[in-house]
Amino acid sequence: MKGCQKPIVRILVSLLIGTLIITVPYLAKAQTDRELRAVWIASVLNLDWPSKKGLSIEAQKQEYLSLLDDVQSMGMNAVIVQIKPTADAFYPSAYGPWSEYLTGVQGKDPGYDPLAFMIEEAHKRNLEFHAWVNPYRITMNHTDLNKLSEDHPARKHPDWVAAYGKQLYYNPGIPEARDFIVEGIEEVVKHYDIDAVHMDDYFYPYKIAGQEFPDSEQYEQYGKDIFPDIDDWRRDNVNQLVSQINQTIKAEKPYVKFGISPFGVWRNIEDDPTGSNTKAGVRNYDDLYADTRHWIQQGDIDYIAPQIYWSIGFNAAAYDVLADWWSNEVKNRPVHLYIGQAAYKINNNFDPPWSDPEEYARQINLNRQLELVKGSMHFSLKDLNNNPLGIKDRLITDLYSKPALVPEMPWLDSKAPKKPKLTKVTADDNGNLLHIQDHPSNRKTKETAYYAIYRSEGKQKQALLATARKTNDKQTFLDDTAKPNKTYTYYVTSADRLHNESKASKRKINQ
Repeated sequence: MKGCQKPIVRILVSLLIGTLIITVPYLAKAQTDRELRAVWIASVLNLDWPSKKGLSIEAQKQEYLSLLDDVQSMGMNAVIVQIKPTADAFYPSAYGPWSEYLTGVQGKDPGYDPLAFMIEEAHKRNLEFHAWVNPYRITMNHTDLNKLSEDHPARKHPDWVAAYGKQLYYNPGIPEARDFIVEGIEEVVKHYDIDAVHMDDYFYPYKIAGQEFPDSEQYEQYGKDIFPDIDDWRRDNVNQLVSQINQTIKAEKPYVKFGISPFGVWRNIEDDPTGSNTKAGVRNYDDLYADTRHWIQQGDIDYIAPQIYWSIGFNAAAYDVLADWWSNEVKNRPVHLYIGQAAYKINNNFDPPWSDPEEYARQINLNRQLELVKGSMHFSLKDLNNNPLGIKDRLITDLYSKPALVPEMPWLDSKAPKKPKLTKVTADDNGNLLHIQDHPSNRKTKETAYYAIYRSEGKQKQALLATARKTNDKQTFLDDTAKPNKTYTYYVTSADRLHNESKASKRKINQ
């Protein structure tokens, strides 16, 4: 396989009973100091959080804090939280009603601002917060506008709405609807301290056999004179939305990232000779009208996280084949590639490798052998917490046992803060206490978002120990893993919110 240093080995042995495939796993590669480790926290249908509708404010908060504890324990450095699952909102919004997944009643105020709370708590733990929105979806299981809350914008603009299957959608072919969606995202970027806007694979809906999406009237009005093919017009509608969102985000806050996690296949090789060597039944380009290649080539996104939800070697769409294909797509482009990984499939009977405790580890190790794969997004937190085949334990003790910084995005910003001072390291009853002072110029510009703490013992190489969110110009960090009567050497760096890291402070030994 191209680009992979240690390709998987398959030995085919023809037997009377059939063909036996023996797979030698991808060899483990040392953990890197830079790797995105993110997990989706889905609110739709109360999949991850809140666990059910109508919980008290305190119960909702305690559940979320517990989830963040789980995220930290697994060595993650980012959360992707669904804040707009069905054209609604987990915050007070002029562009959608309060979500029913909070109180059980769409439009009912939960009594606090969940989004503000979630961001603050994630940042306390120095976790990136990616605000996950679903742009077009209005309902999950009905097509009755009258069931929506009275203040729902879809009721005020029924001409923007299309019914397809058992769901309602904002029609992607209506310019006013597109502008409305973009303005709703702008509202979040403007008023909340998010690190990224995130969308997943729901653009035009997944096709239903025998049903055509009802947009022929809009095509006649807006597209026919420009696009002889309705499919090209649909793709352009999505392309315009993606480009407009990115431009709007960057105009408001240039440091806020924009990323999309599409379905795992752009096109099959039989559709296009430059497509992947797959036989997937669904394709982004042809079925969802999501031209992922266009977004990458136009620089309309900062990261792409294809959902490669199949096993290594899977016949119709192999994980290894697709990871390599997507790597080639982002080569020499200002776009990070992360892999969306199917934690929910572990130990299920989708195909035999998912019953192998090593399959998920093999996928992560494969990622680390592909230079352009910058990390993973796991779907979803509930599935990891269920610990199928011990995967949560494996992340804690092995795969994510050492901390990692989020990779930089130099096309957004490449200027690092000035180095901080590590003024002293003192013994404490609970470990070693590091006294950190930010550089004066960082204080003026507020560049420092957090500190990275490095430690070595004896002649060991200094390694990343932890990160700590900046709270004051002078603050302390407790190394509670330090053993009594051991001598350690420490240094710290300052990092901005895009993870540009300063030079190291002077080294200090615990006294």
